[in-house]
Amino acid sequence: MTRRFVCKVISAIAVCLGPMVPLHVMAAEPPAPPEVSSEEVDKAVDLAIAYLKSQQKEDGHINDVGSNDTAMTALALMALASVGNQPADHMPAGEVMQKALKFVLADERQESNGYFGQRDGSRMYGHGITTLMLSEMLGMGIDDEQDQRIRSRVQKAVDLILRAQQVKKSPREAGGWRYNPDSHDSDLSVSVWQLMSLRSAKNAGIDVPASAIQEAVDYLKRSNTRDGNNRARVEDISKSGFSYQPGSRDATYTMTSAGLLAMQVCGQYEATEVKEAAQWLADRKLDFKERFFFYGTYYYAQGMYQRGGQLASKARTNVESLLLARQRPDGSWQSEDGQERGAGGVYSTSLAILSLSVKDHFLPIYQR
Repeated sequence: MTRRFVCKVISAIAVCLGPMVPLHVMAAEPPAPPEVSSEEVDKAVDLAIAYLKSQQKEDGHINDVGSNDTAMTALALMALASVGNQPADHMPAGEVMQKALKFVLADERQESNGYFGQRDGSRMYGHGITTLMLSEMLGMGIDDEQDQRIRSRVQKAVDLILRAQQVKKSPREAGGWRYNPDSHDSDLSVSVWQLMSLRSAKNAGIDVPASAIQEAVDYLKRSNTRDGNNRARVEDISKSGFSYQPGSRDATYTMTSAGLLAMQVCGQYEATEVKEAAQWLADRKLDFKERFFFYGTYYYAQGMYQRGGQLASKARTNVESLLLARQRPDGSWQSEDGQERGAGGVYSTSLAILSLSVKDHFLPIYQR
């Protein structure tokens, strides 16, 4: 059996999100990219949606790499919903969503303890992605029975996230999550998916203790490079970002974007870490060759949208101009980063759609 999504692609963040160029040696800000019209973005999204529909298999899952079927299908469902599609729609996209949602809700997809990451090998990454998707889909089911089924699945999944957070960890790792429900350490990348899931579930009326979200936010803050223990390698501490794990001295594009979005989703709009992370990102050129570009850009687009104002406008222009220039004729996107490329077209295309959907903001979790 092939290596799974997390093991093969995203978990590589642990060793691959390496040092970035310090801000004080960066070149002057390049000219702003040309703006693209809303009509051009809509056309690109429509083409991308058609690609995702073309990748649906007979049993309903949406994937093109042969593994991590639950997580990939959940990611595709979030992308479809982010631009206004719903399972109840009597349209091709709605029918695709109905079939995909039925696949994810099948009894064999979730373990009796609530875990979504076991059967498809996506571990806590896939569990967080799937839980977030289902939380956002509450109220979008085709009938009351399906909505109740979604709610039941989400409650069990949230309970597992809460139990995993309470596994004994060092003070530095406390409040976060890692690859498995019983992990004794944490990283920001896995933790953000769980935190977003908890925030979304709480918004939807699922029982989530406020203390769990606060503990996770505290963990995020310890992953910020402005922390004295992290010895941020920047001349201006006001431009610090987020790192993969507490104690790292290197802020990265992907983790700074993830931390920016997650903290704002949890109401930390005016936190020092949020303001500094937004400035860190604003001072950095968006580069398609960035390691884990699609993963980071999803967080970047949504996180900067939450900031609003000129930062949001500039980020949206950056994302739209770069993504539209890189879309393939079949509507998909593919990463130039070898490890991210291994996740396939459904992965990168779904994240690209989520990055472009800031102008629509249909999903509650991403609304400002």
